Amino acid sequence: MVQKIGKVSLFALFVFTIILFSSCTRRMGYGVLFWSSEYPAVPSGTVLRVYIRSNINRVWVVGTPRELRVPESRINRFEVPLSHLELVGSRRRAAERAEIFAPYALMYAETLQDGLPIRESPDNTSRRVYRLREGEIIKILRPVSGQVVVGAAGDPLAGQWYRVLTADGTAGYCFSYRLRIFEHTGGSLAMLQQEQRLEIDDPDLDRVLARAWSPEIYGTMVNNRRIDLEQFSQRWHFDPGQDTGTARIRTGEFDLAFPFTHIIPIGTQSWRFEGTTLQMNLRSENTLAVQFSEPGGMLRTLVFVALPSNVDDIIHQETARREFLFRNMYEHGPVFTSNNFGTLTFQSDGRFTWTGNMLLVPQVISASALGSGSADMSLFLNNAMNQHYTGAFTLSFDGVGGARFPVSFMYMLDPHGLRIEHVPQTSMDGSIVARRASSPLVIYFFRAERPDARTAFDFSAPSSPLDAGETWDWDSPDTFDFFDPFDFADDGAQDDLF
Repeated sequence: MVQKIGKVSLFALFVFTIILFSSCTRRMGYGVLFWSSEYPAVPSGTVLRVYIRSNINRVWVVGTPRELRVPESRINRFEVPLSHLELVGSRRRAAERAEIFAPYALMYAETLQDGLPIRESPDNTSRRVYRLREGEIIKILRPVSGQVVVGAAGDPLAGQWYRVLTADGTAGYCFSYRLRIFEHTGGSLAMLQQEQRLEIDDPDLDRVLARAWSPEIYGTMVNNRRIDLEQFSQRWHFDPGQDTGTARIRTGEFDLAFPFTHIIPIGTQSWRFEGTTLQMNLRSENTLAVQFSEPGGMLRTLVFVALPSNVDDIIHQETARREFLFRNMYEHGPVFTSNNFGTLTFQSDGRFTWTGNMLLVPQVISASALGSGSADMSLFLNNAMNQHYTGAFTLSFDGVGGARFPVSFMYMLDPHGLRIEHVPQTSMDGSIVARRASSPLVIYFFRAERPDARTAFDFSAPSSPLDAGETWDWDSPDTFDFFDPFDFADDGAQDDLF
């Protein structure tokens, strides 16, 4: 019995040994080489037998094709970085994959611009995954469709988006405008990069290049929550030009382009765009100063900021805010009437009609204005005005031949109607109502009740002095020019609030 058990144990050990040694020669399948090997010389696009994957060393162990073996060498296997080969499976499937890859198998590219980005998607606003050095070699994997890249003059740049691979295995998308594409049929790729500039680890520069920079006035608007959509829609900005090799300043005053070769550090968080007079300095996490020489030689400094949201999101939020304010006023009416100044009716599409307003012509409303137009909520109140009014709007009256006649008002809704105060142009600072007129014109409209009316307004704001059933004449033609909306005493006195 002991002899029998011993024989079984020896047999099991023999079988285990055979399996152990045979596993060293068992292949995982076949793959396609994406980046050419120098030792041995195997071109990209070759189908290789794959034996082992080492996650520790981050390599594949592959077999050298018989036709590429060196006669005097006994080595028939070599290592390939994991990112340089795609494991496909069977020999047939690998051959099919290699056939698809064949048109691009020998295509490589040299970077012509220091800092050129490789991006997460084929879109020059997407996240950067790698910053290329000038002269660095990358592998072209395939062309892809992507966003049009626009140059400093505003015209589309000639080029193509490609899926690419770096030597260290980073994959992403790069636009070809600043690439020199070539075929590599043999030899050392490393020799092509001997003269390339050494990479400088500059996380501050990486942070600058990765962010969108808008004019300082945009940041002021966002901080004050007073967005001028007319300015935001221009999308003024500073673009360091990492995609195109041309930095660009575009503001209401300037539209300048600076073609450069390198971005060179010149101090703490400061850089120069070589070949230009352009310099930039990161003053804080979100503030970038950009300096350049004007044609006369005078130095000019502009300040740009990184906004908390992208410009499109801010425009969308401000548009939604204005639509909400108008909808609130529309649902509170939409018909408002005054004994002396007619009927003001708002429509759901943002338009209005105002009939019976002859007492305001021509001092407030132009004699050429028609009785309808469009309303917008593009104005803002300063802090003092904000305490007494809900907001401000502009009524743009239609005119003959497409003419427009804008008239602006501050307004407040209350349970009984709508109070408005005329805002002359002299009371405006840009889009902000900064002060009252010297003789404020105030009109009160009663809300025309309707059975289906729904009130969306929050009446926690200061209310009208009128109680239900009172018939106080708010808009007597004898007194409206001097009526103070904040003086509710019946002695006729006028407070000097501003």
